[in-house]
Amino acid sequence: MTEKITEEENDLKKSAESENNSNFLTDIMESDLAAGRVKKIHTRFPPEPNGYLHIGSAKAIYINYTSAKKYGGLFNLRFDDTNPTKEDNEYVEAIIEDLKWLGANPDEVFYGSDYFQKTYEFAVQLIKKGKAYVCDLNNEQMREYRGTLTEPGKNSPYRDRTVEENLELFEKMKNGEFPDGYCTLRAKIDMSSPNMNMRDPAIYRILHLDHHRQGDKWCIYPLYDFAHPIQDALEGITHSMCSIEFENHRPLYDWVVENIGFEQPPHQYEFARLNVTNTVMSKRYLRQLVETGVVDGWDDPRMPTLCALRRRGYSPESIFRFVESAGICKSLSVVDIALLEHCIRDELNKTALRRIAIIDPIKVEIENYPEDKEEYFEISNNPNDESTGKRNVKFTKKIYIDAEDFSANPPPKYFRLKPGGEVRLMGAYIIKYKDIVYNEDGTVNKIICTADIESGNGNPADGRKVKGTIHWLSEDNCIDRDVYIYNSLFTIENTNAIPEDKTFDDYLNPDSVIKKTGCKLEKCLENAKAGDKFQFVRIGYFCKDSKYDNVFNRIVELKDSKPF
Repeated sequence: MTEKITEEENDLKKSAESENNSNFLTDIMESDLAAGRVKKIHTRFPPEPNGYLHIGSAKAIYINYTSAKKYGGLFNLRFDDTNPTKEDNEYVEAIIEDLKWLGANPDEVFYGSDYFQKTYEFAVQLIKKGKAYVCDLNNEQMREYRGTLTEPGKNSPYRDRTVEENLELFEKMKNGEFPDGYCTLRAKIDMSSPNMNMRDPAIYRILHLDHHRQGDKWCIYPLYDFAHPIQDALEGITHSMCSIEFENHRPLYDWVVENIGFEQPPHQYEFARLNVTNTVMSKRYLRQLVETGVVDGWDDPRMPTLCALRRRGYSPESIFRFVESAGICKSLSVVDIALLEHCIRDELNKTALRRIAIIDPIKVEIENYPEDKEEYFEISNNPNDESTGKRNVKFTKKIYIDAEDFSANPPPKYFRLKPGGEVRLMGAYIIKYKDIVYNEDGTVNKIICTADIESGNGNPADGRKVKGTIHWLSEDNCIDRDVYIYNSLFTIENTNAIPEDKTFDDYLNPDSVIKKTGCKLEKCLENAKAGDKFQFVRIGYFCKDSKYDNVFNRIVELKDSKPF
């Protein structure tokens, strides 16, 4: 069955192909290349290995990877593993797998922890220049001294320690002579700066924790704002592109590279985060969903993680197309998840093989069809791709139809099977309702029909018109499988606008997954492999699950559920 494209969806398709093609970041890179400010574009993607990548991460990957490839440059993957509290090799391996799946293969893979020695040496260099000092204020005191957005901060009483004293204390920090939180190393900048990030920020803290790569070699760890610009500079990154929340951190980024004195300093540029309707991107909350069993792991198909989207049936191409269509700009916005659904739907309409599935089966017995007769009707595998050919679907006396295609008390203009009515079986005969048999509990046991045998799969000989067409399966040509129907995990559209007295938990969708058991699927699906995708005619697009062998997951409905 070929999916009909609605007018609204066609408008969206045109929008996805035409608007937002301008990218202010590529304008910057082209200007830098033309002016000779850089000789080769060099970008990086620096995830922290404390969770799984999500759809928001895909935007950063897309920007950095495609920019480097567009201009013949280099693209690094660098793990920002400078905080050992929640980092793990599990996440490292998952991130590598996600980039491989997306096709964004890095030219080099680095780890921030491999720069610990150099970062430490640069910290010592700043101390010697009088640009950093060891501070004994605890967290609460530091907040008190920091000031507010309208009031300047106050200098720490330890700010004027001598270079020699600071070097000695920092060495003791490194040697493990102080407990966690006893003191920090702070950059000496300006406690009256209107930018709170410049008010003598901490650049090293004490953590007596084993590191997933360095073991117990270090008990002091650099903070992100200090380590990140150093890592960019050491790798020769020319354009350090990150999300907009780091815009206020850029002056500190520039201060670090300037005061350390790199000959070829990198520059930071920011873009708007990818916010999607009915979706939460917080790693902390996503981890909570996993640990409390609300979802079936990080790859639960309701999650926004890349491994979940992969398991559900999304393709790398559809995800990158979604990011591109959403646009690369600096203004904050929330993108309708329907755009992502459109991208995969448009792809699968062209590529997915058509198969028949009966989600809520009702048995139909065709009274005037011979008991021992069987025949085959030829049905297209994909009308949009003639190379996929056709297949023969078996027809017998006893078939299944979907419960949605029958009504004992039909509403007006109901064109499916009903008492006294006729309906076309897709690709086969016209059948007419005759009777219904109920079970003792009042459920339908079977429906008795007669077939217009002369109609075949053509029009009736008497010229009458039958409006309804439904899908079907022969009783002995199907398999039993479970089908999971996925919906949004959250009922609130803009998850960034939750009232103060509410939490994400208050908006969890109780119908985010509907599990249908005992579904009847076309027998040829018996050999489907994990990840294989199909259009279940008249129902939607589905993917064979990679975790449970007897399950097919709905990727997306056949048509948009809402106008754009």
